[in-house]
Amino acid sequence: MTAAPLAVVSLGRIRYAEADALQHSLCQERIAGRIDRDILLLLEHEPTITLGRGTRPSSLPLAPEELKRRGLTVVEVDRGGDVTWHGPGQLVGYPILDLTAHRRDLHWYLRQLEAALILGLQRLGLPAERNPGLTGVWTGGRKIASIGIHVRQWVTTHGFALNVNNRLDDFGLIVPCGIDEVVMTTVADELDGPATERPSGAACRDPAVRESFWAARRLGGSADLWETVSRSVTESFGQVFDLSPVLTVMEELVPGAAALRIR
Repeated sequence: MTAAPLAVVSLGRIRYAEADALQHSLCQERIAGRIDRDILLLLEHEPTITLGRGTRPSSLPLAPEELKRRGLTVVEVDRGGDVTWHGPGQLVGYPILDLTAHRRDLHWYLRQLEAALILGLQRLGLPAERNPGLTGVWTGGRKIASIGIHVRQWVTTHGFALNVNNRLDDFGLIVPCGIDEVVMTTVADELDGPATERPSGAACRDPAVRESFWAARRLGGSADLWETVSRSVTESFGQVFDLSPVLTVMEELVPGAAALRIR
């Protein structure tokens, strides 16, 4: 049986407010039946702190006003979970899935998101894993991906944020996901660290992935790594959810879709 299509839309770098408005508009279109397939939005944000519904005062050592003074956008959002950071170099994925076609179980959905990221990282040679009792993905005891979701009429919004080659400094301004003493990491740091600290196999199992990574490092760039990780996660997402990823432009999903994307 042929897997259902997954429309994969790459938005590049986009301000948080624009992406938030877009994903909620697409969610409404999916609920109304005007979009007939699941969607995965892939993007980066400008530096932003998001406060989920579960954010505790202790997770914000600095007041939102001080965070804004330091150049960060601070937004209260409708996803579950605590506080987290988004910024350039981080792979953000917003799946808009109709769970009635999969499984109406939010715990199952969270574990599936973790599984997709774990598989995508393992394809890069990183031994990723879950942390029992916590949502997200870790590698070597360090947290590499955060997950927070919202569901309306069984259609999902929000999703995951995988640290690829982003700076980690701003995580020090918050208590990420409300987890005390958590150590954050990135794919680049894990693959490009000292030889004694790299995963066994010294980076990527796939020669093409490995060459893409080291070529990007030699050129002093990072875009190739982000794109490589994006492709790996997209393939893994399709595998875990039994969907067939298809690169798609927004106008193919909704006539006049340019109006949905604010810029």
